[in-house]
Amino acid sequence: MASPKLVAASRDDLEDISQDMSPMIDLVFLLLIFFMTASTLIINRLDPEVTPPVADKAIPPTVAAGRIVVNIHADGTFTDESTATLADLDAITAYVRERDTINERNSVRSRLVLRGDRDAIVRYSKQVVKAAGDAGVNEVIFSAYQVHRE
Repeated sequence: MASPKLVAASRDDLEDISQDMSPMIDLVFLLLIFFMTASTLIINRLDPEVTPPVADKAIPPTVAAGRIVVNIHADGTFTDESTATLADLDAITAYVRERDTINERNSVRSRLVLRGDRDAIVRYSKQVVKAAGDAGVNEVIFSAYQVHRE
C-alpha cells in the first residue's frame, strides 16, 4: 500500500499534465501559408455577352493552365478574358505575346481559347488565329457548349 503522501503527489501530477497545442496550431498555419503561396490559382472569367455555339461532340479541355482567352462578340469586336476591348489584330497579337511570355516564365505551354459568339465565330476566328500565330501561339481551343443526349 502506498503512503498517503505518494498518492497525493501522483494525483497532483496527473491533474497538471496537459499538452500545449500552440506549436501544433503554428505548424498548421505555416503549412496553410506554404500551400497558399506555392500553388497557382487558375481562374477563367467568362464574358456573359458571348454565347458559344453548341456542339454534339464537344469535349471539355483537361488542362486549364496556359489558357489565353479571346472573346469574339457577335458584332465582330474582340475582348480579352477581363473583357477589355482589343481594338485590332495588332492589339490581339500584343495581348497574346504578353500572356505567352508570362506562361513561358511559369514553364507552361500557351493555348489560345476562342470563345466566340455562335453568330461570329466562323466569320472572325481566322483573324484571331492568325494574330495569335504571329505572337507564337499555335495551339487553339474552340469553346462550345456540350450537348447532353440520352
